[in-house]
Amino acid sequence: MNDRLHVAIIIGSNRNGRFGLTVADWFVEQVERHEGVRPDVIDLGGVAVAADLGPDGDAEATAKLERADAFVIITPEYNHSFPGTLKNFIDAHFTQWQAKPVAFVSYGGMAGGQRAVEHLRPVFAELHAVTVRDTVSFHNPWGQFDADGRHQAPDAANTAAKTMLDQLAWWAHALRDARAARPYSA
Repeated sequence: MNDRLHVAIIIGSNRNGRFGLTVADWFVEQVERHEGVRPDVIDLGGVAVAADLGPDGDAEATAKLERADAFVIITPEYNHSFPGTLKNFIDAHFTQWQAKPVAFVSYGGMAGGQRAVEHLRPVFAELHAVTVRDTVSFHNPWGQFDADGRHQAPDAANTAAKTMLDQLAWWAHALRDARAARPYSA
């Protein structure tokens, strides 16, 4: 079996002028530096995510979820929670999340998007996914990146990303091996 992990990175905001693309660009660089991990980006700004579309609403996004060994959700915090578009996308799929790990990169005001993450954890538990403990969060991130999207003081964020990706990779390998030995059924 190929040891390289497919990690679907889901950009959870679709608002005009969203900061999520800057965070996502930074994070994809972190993933590309992490040995044995292959990123696969799903940008909800360009995906049909209406709840009534079902899992076939966007076949390309569904295929990326299917082949993923793990997921990273990049989410802003809107009104102390995560975006409705992200909820619709999550709810339009079921088996794709099962017995796979999920990690979070969040951004927002003083809380850095952590309230959105805390709302996402039980959603993924209900979908039979495993969330990793450590996250990456950006508190008031708008001044932390330059005009070209480069993080101005990246050491702490890069370290947090590596720690989270190490945990995600461990869980992804363990759960992939477990699913191969014994298929998961909810």
